[in-house]
Amino acid sequence: MSTLPLIEASYFVSTVLFILGLKGMSSPVRARRGIVWAGAGMLLATLATFLWPGMSNYGLIILAIALGGSSAWISGKKVAMTDMPQMVAIYNGLGGGAAAAIALLEFYRGGLSAPSVTLLATFGALIGAVSFSGSVVAWAKLRGSLSSAIRLPGQNGINVGLAVLAAGFGVSIMLYPELRPVLVMSFFLVALLLGVVVTLPIGGADMPVVISLFNAFTGLAVGFEGYVLGNPALIVAGIVVGAAGTLLTQLMAKAMNRPLANVLFVPVAGGGGEAVSGEQKPVSAMDAASLMSYAQKVIIVPGYGMAVAGAQHKVWEMSELLEEAGVEVVFAIHPVAGRMPGHMNVLLAEAGVPYEKILDLEEVNGDFAQADVALVIGANDVVNPSARTDKSSPIYGMPILNADHARNVIVVKRGKGTGYSGIDNALFYGDNTRLLYGSAQQAVAEMIQQIKLLAQ
Repeated sequence: MSTLPLIEASYFVSTVLFILGLKGMSSPVRARRGIVWAGAGMLLATLATFLWPGMSNYGLIILAIALGGSSAWISGKKVAMTDMPQMVAIYNGLGGGAAAAIALLEFYRGGLSAPSVTLLATFGALIGAVSFSGSVVAWAKLRGSLSSAIRLPGQNGINVGLAVLAAGFGVSIMLYPELRPVLVMSFFLVALLLGVVVTLPIGGADMPVVISLFNAFTGLAVGFEGYVLGNPALIVAGIVVGAAGTLLTQLMAKAMNRPLANVLFVPVAGGGGEAVSGEQKPVSAMDAASLMSYAQKVIIVPGYGMAVAGAQHKVWEMSELLEEAGVEVVFAIHPVAGRMPGHMNVLLAEAGVPYEKILDLEEVNGDFAQADVALVIGANDVVNPSARTDKSSPIYGMPILNADHARNVIVVKRGKGTGYSGIDNALFYGDNTRLLYGSAQQAVAEMIQQIKLLAQ
């Protein structure tokens, strides 16, 4: 009796679960449920694949699943929230590398007869290899092993030249099958190099966009290679992830008011812009606590500095104390805050902040003018007023959170240096801005003590 009807039915159910899972992930309230649904769909698709006619090497497959699954489980349990962006980057890259490896094996096996199949395999291999090597570079940048921006002389020309060369090798694979072994190896080496070179100059505010873009590349690569293998589950899963990643990338680029081409070919680098005049004015934890305790409305703007310090739980504890004193407290999230899409949302949700208090840029920006205090914790570029006024600034035109419109601004900052992007922030020198120096964990703990004293 043929197992194909059972396999196809399983793939159909998996497809439904993938779509329901992705829909669930669009809301923080349903995100956990969505992840479970998508995981169940992947498990069902994997089990159904074991029934595929002609399948062999079960021992190696089970061993690979066991090794990969156990290492992912352990690392997922142990990873700190500050390291989540680089973990997402490297796992995403491994997906792209797996798709490229599928194409590599099919090329050497000579199983690609139809030109259309060979074309899809080649294109999937290209973007999968770029996603793999580019994600490795992004991972190294995020963990501090590489400089945030390394720009080569003639960077854009090198990018275009490598892309053309990779495309040329890809076409040659189809035209000269007798030279396939050499051409395939050349193709993959150039594609991997392209991923490295494209990602090297990217850093700072552009990093969340790049992670999202490589996620889209990985999804599309998996979808194309699923077509090569004739596997519907891979096709659907890949295209769904690719489409979602593409839309997210467009939204992220729009949030920065930067075309995607600028992210890849004119990345935000350190420095640039007009010199900022004035002095940074310090504030004590006691004065900061007093300002917030007697305020009517406080808007908290979290950034990567809060993640580094692991201060999200302390921040929510402080917010609860302020609310007990009759202060309205909300959180303002910029689409590219942190170093991956949704980074701040995840941190705040982990700390127990109610979802209705976490507001996006469009929802909260008009409220800053009515806020008594804007408390900026470890954020930089997303509150930099130079993005509105300084045409020479690398972030000019990027929509920002209007923290400077609040009556008072308190910035929790480790020191007087610039942030991840290396761009000086005019907000820190504003007349209504005071800086509380120190790690977010320490500074917020001190403010909590002072708020408690004021409440007595």
